Amino acid sequence: MAKATSLAAAALAASLLLAACGGGDSDDAASGAGEPVEGGTLVYATGDAEPTCLDPHVGGNYPQALISTQYLEPLVGRDASGEIQPWLATDWEVSEDGLTWDLTLAEGLTFTDGTPLDAEAVKVNIEHLQDPDTASSTGYLGVRKIDEVEPVDATHVRLHLSEPDSALLESLSMQWTAMQSPAGIARGQDENCAAPIGTGPFVVTEWVPQQHVLLERNEDYASHGPEADHDGAAHLQRIEWRFIPDPATRWAALQSGEVHVIDNPEPEAIVSAKAGEDITHIDAPRPGSVNRIELNSAQAPFDDERVRQAFVYSADVDPGIEALYQGVATRSHSPLSSVEPMGYSDPSLFVTDLEEAERLLDDAGWTEVDDEGYRVRDGERLTVRFPVSTNQSVAAEQALFEQVQANTRRVGFEVVLTPLDLSAWYGALAAPEGGGENTYEAVSAPYTKVGPDVLRTLYHSDGTVPAPSGYFANLSQVTDPEIDALLDEAARITDPGQRADLYEEAQRRVLEGYYILPLYDQQNHFLTREVEGVTTLGTVSTPTFVNARLTS
Repeated sequence: MAKATSLAAAALAASLLLAACGGGDSDDAASGAGEPVEGGTLVYATGDAEPTCLDPHVGGNYPQALISTQYLEPLVGRDASGEIQPWLATDWEVSEDGLTWDLTLAEGLTFTDGTPLDAEAVKVNIEHLQDPDTASSTGYLGVRKIDEVEPVDATHVRLHLSEPDSALLESLSMQWTAMQSPAGIARGQDENCAAPIGTGPFVVTEWVPQQHVLLERNEDYASHGPEADHDGAAHLQRIEWRFIPDPATRWAALQSGEVHVIDNPEPEAIVSAKAGEDITHIDAPRPGSVNRIELNSAQAPFDDERVRQAFVYSADVDPGIEALYQGVATRSHSPLSSVEPMGYSDPSLFVTDLEEAERLLDDAGWTEVDDEGYRVRDGERLTVRFPVSTNQSVAAEQALFEQVQANTRRVGFEVVLTPLDLSAWYGALAAPEGGGENTYEAVSAPYTKVGPDVLRTLYHSDGTVPAPSGYFANLSQVTDPEIDALLDEAARITDPGQRADLYEEAQRRVLEGYYILPLYDQQNHFLTREVEGVTTLGTVSTPTFVNARLTS
């Protein structure tokens, strides 16, 4: 088995060049005209960054969720309406004070190495997430209120919390908290990163960095999550998970039949697919936050709300979204994804008004203009450093940021766009040592978390403190005691109506403070050809191939 590369190194996904030839395009008809077959190898081509570790407990980004869905499963699931569903845990009860949760586990399940899925395994997993040496981020934040894990008996585990957490089940439904074999974890991080051991429909058998991961069918698959439509093992024999960062190469490979599924297609590929008959388009917006531009309110110039508002009023993103995304993306005016029922939207805050932007900047003291047309105050130019992740922003989004750069220049902003690979981008956002200034003033940082509690991750002042991975999620640097109080209270209560009211008020304050410029749902599109039965999880919207069958 190939070993994982160093966790400290950047995992740059190298292009796997595939011969490209013409092919039919289509949308939501069944992909391919052939009869479905048992077995075979499905080839998946991803444009997301290659993970540095296949264990989503370590770090916790979306590329890890994409691939780990095939071999790791969470304790619970979630349906399209937001309701939590049984999975590895079949039942749960919470105490009246919200501090004790009792979970009942499915009987007779084992990990693919034969280790029982029992209460002790749950304890090992949560402690693994909480261990600073694991360097977890998303998972760590999801379970940080768990003080103690008490195995009651083999199928009953009791979670003792430091304070009530109404989002606990939502957090336990995510891939970043999915269950792994304790024996696998005990091998050490390097070996577990190379091949995590789960209960899922597939097993990691090989990882050749910068090329592919091979996943073989779990013949004894028995946990059958909410998306499974049959008993027993998956129909596919194996999956070849290829890393192809160039979107044009991925699209050509799909058209030519070299691959069966691609992610992160460019808008024009989606439009082309919809116009034909051979390719199916799956639109699966991610839960949690929207794609947005976050403005760093902890340092100049965006420590002044007037300057943040001026930036928003001059960005003028609507025409760019319409033209660049060709109808694939819908403009958002909310901090939350459209799949989150508790999202709050206010389009009136995000108008284009250059005259008002000019006035706001004048009022904020940016009254001078240098020879290049940029505003200046006290000898300092009105500069906005904007690092861009080329792994997370497709070409259309990068072009949109260039339009924002040009639009805001009309009122005197100098926006400096810096394209970076994922590792360097994380480095640019890392918390400064010794309390110095951050190296960014604006950033677009997609964050996926199930449920509206993502607001606490992104906008509570606690989120300015880095997780063990070194990443902190409150990139807008919001430190508003009133927002903190609203989010704390929403996390403590379970009544849906009261939670919705609190989350609405918190969102309203975030929007009215102009800490963010919402853009659209996190674009999460998949194109498939010559395969049927591909579905996405109701949790983090990753594809699952438990039901998939090739049709050629």
